[in-house]
Amino acid sequence: MIAMRNYDCLVIGAGPAGSSTAALVAEQGYNTLLLERDKMPRFHVGESLMPETFWAFERLGVLHELERIGFTRKNGVQFVTSDDKETKPFIFSEFDDHESSTTWHVQRSEFDQMLFDTAYNRGVTVADETRVLDIEIRKNSPHKLTVKTADGKEQDIVAKVIVDASGQQAMIANRLKLKENYPDLRKSAIWSYFENAERNGGSNPEVTCILHTKSKDAWFWYIPLSDGSVSVGLVGDNEFVLKRGGTPEETFMAEVNNCPGVKRRLQNATATTRYHVAKEFSYSTKQQTGNGWVLVGDAGGFIDPIYSSGVFLALKSGVMAAESICSALASNDLSAERLGAWVPEYRQGMKWILKLVRAFYSKPFSFGEFIREYPQHRQNLTDLLVGKVFTGNPGKIFDDMDPWIEKMESQAVS
Repeated sequence: MIAMRNYDCLVIGAGPAGSSTAALVAEQGYNTLLLERDKMPRFHVGESLMPETFWAFERLGVLHELERIGFTRKNGVQFVTSDDKETKPFIFSEFDDHESSTTWHVQRSEFDQMLFDTAYNRGVTVADETRVLDIEIRKNSPHKLTVKTADGKEQDIVAKVIVDASGQQAMIANRLKLKENYPDLRKSAIWSYFENAERNGGSNPEVTCILHTKSKDAWFWYIPLSDGSVSVGLVGDNEFVLKRGGTPEETFMAEVNNCPGVKRRLQNATATTRYHVAKEFSYSTKQQTGNGWVLVGDAGGFIDPIYSSGVFLALKSGVMAAESICSALASNDLSAERLGAWVPEYRQGMKWILKLVRAFYSKPFSFGEFIREYPQHRQNLTDLLVGKVFTGNPGKIFDDMDPWIEKMESQAVS
């Protein structure tokens, strides 16, 4: 059972968004409860981070823990074209030689446990193996939740502010019918983990590798992890990935044979887990806050995983939302406007990542060709890949990229 029945802030979901929000709200002295459906640590995909996560880690005080755990360092991103040409990697430190310019490939079970422990150490009441059975969203807070705890008992809990960090379950957004799928990004993913897969090795820096298939109907992620395994995932349109018949493994291997870069890297490898499947995972929400409730991380919207933005946006939303929640609690103004003071800035940053995702899915588009024609945008592009979307002028690149893509598409049709 959970000892207290009333909280200032209750957070559903102990992923990066939920744990960071809870930790920073509790740090300011507010009674905070963090609920997790599964037993921690638990499996999750999303191992590749963006370098701009550095600042959230610094704010949470966990940089030393990341170093101690010893996750694989991520130094950049490399794209491999449909005809197996390996473009020059975007090595982040070449553009900003700062501690924040490299990041990590993480095993999410260990990474999320670290953040869960951080929340606990900041004074959060944490409860895993606790399932939310019902959410009563009232016109004004406090709101009420009914939960089933690890001992199998049900109880009601009341909170002034409810934070939905339930990931793609999106409990509040689904309940209030706020979700809006991106019609052009109805994608699915199939992935597994491989031992004896090729790695850079030696003095070559490890990167996240993005490889197009020959047909450009799909792409693979390739992420080397610290336990010696490599996370490899296939992403494509729902119809292409899931509605072609066969098992997930058969579909995956068919596309491996359609992607020389991945086939070469996996020639001596063996899958060590089942093939996981996720579908239709890109969406937005009509609103991210209401009176006494807030959506953070994937619960408020998710962008295609091509640029590894998921954990970055989860942490960023958690940090930004926590500031507004603390301000709202301090003023006893729990209105949607006060709780959502951070949302316009956050969504503006998401906009630039979304535009870059859509550029990638334009079949005639190539980052290598674009940069050869517009070398002045290499820094801007690297900034977007790093996650610098909340400062400066990140959208400047699209003044040239948008018309260039239109030209390439028209030439492909003619």
